[in-house]
Amino acid sequence: MFEPLVDRTVTFQEILSAPESYQGKVVVLGGVVLKAKRLKDGTQIEFLQLPLDTRERPILDRQQSQGRFLAIRQDFLDPATIVEGSAMTIVGEVSGAKTDYLDDVEYQYPIVTIKHIHPWLAPSYDNAQPRPRFSIGLGGGTGVGVGGGGGFAIGF
Repeated sequence: MFEPLVDRTVTFQEILSAPESYQGKVVVLGGVVLKAKRLKDGTQIEFLQLPLDTRERPILDRQQSQGRFLAIRQDFLDPATIVEGSAMTIVGEVSGAKTDYLDDVEYQYPIVTIKHIHPWLAPSYDNAQPRPRFSIGLGGGTGVGVGGGGGFAIGF
């Protein structure tokens, strides 16, 4: 739907250094949600940018981040439904920048107006992951003459 409009030549680093130069460009960005808040005319999501893999899924290594950006949804999206730490891919139009405080320092956040947002599910645990195991074993035996044996074991 938005595929023909997306400019994949624009990097996040370029947008971060000169957001005004890329106003109107439709880009694909990904990251993890840091926080979301309601605005008068929409919802703002603050992202920690992360590079995308070949499926355009954020690579969940925060050390690879090049910075932060704000994504604005121009209609109501309840911030309670946007889970902090969740990974998302955004198709959006660069619409400028906003200077705000990041802790005690001014930070220039590029702003992207959301055209499409894709939340990714948390990684699932497959068979390669260690899992707790539970088993019960019973054993028994008889001996010749007097005596016998038996056993019971529980393993985790």
